[in-house]
Amino acid sequence: MSSDPLSDLENKIDQLVELSERLQKENTGLRQRESTLLREKGQLMEKTEQARSRVESMISRLKALNTEA
Repeated sequence: MSSDPLSDLENKIDQLVELSERLQKENTGLRQRESTLLREKGQLMEKTEQARSRVESMISRLKALNTEA
């Protein structure tokens, strides 16, 4: 008893459609995650720059105090 080639093809097409839909959903999720991570990275870089600036300012003030003494 041989299986129906048309039925086999239909099953394979159904599997491909399901796989395609699953991959599209995964891709959408990954793009959203990437966007979130890029936004977070930007925020962290900004905070790092602010902290660096504040530390440099403190160092400058300490050096100024040191030269006055």
